[in-house]
Amino acid sequence: MPVDTFQASRWTRGNFLFPTLIEVSDKAVVRRKRSWFSRDEISMSIFKVASVHIRTGMIWSDILIESSGGSDPLASHGHTKTDAQAIKDLIEEYQATPENRTREKRD
Repeated sequence: MPVDTFQASRWTRGNFLFPTLIEVSDKAVVRRKRSWFSRDEISMSIFKVASVHIRTGMIWSDILIESSGGSDPLASHGHTKTDAQAIKDLIEEYQATPENRTREKRD
């Protein structure tokens, strides 16, 4: 399956030089954030996603993806409203896919 990548806007706080990336695949959701000397990467299995919370402002949206496993939520800000909705729709689509549901039961 292809990986869909969504980049936060460079015009938002903390994203000017190194914008946050969110990648959604049929197996996981990954948030990548770079800085001058380090990289912060958080991944969460698509089966462990409990909820996707989108907070929209005038232009940009904040995304909070919570897990059912008790780990830290995956948060990102500065995405367009359409990208935020696309992230949510992709996660829900991958969770509803029949092949993913049978794989989840085995895990």
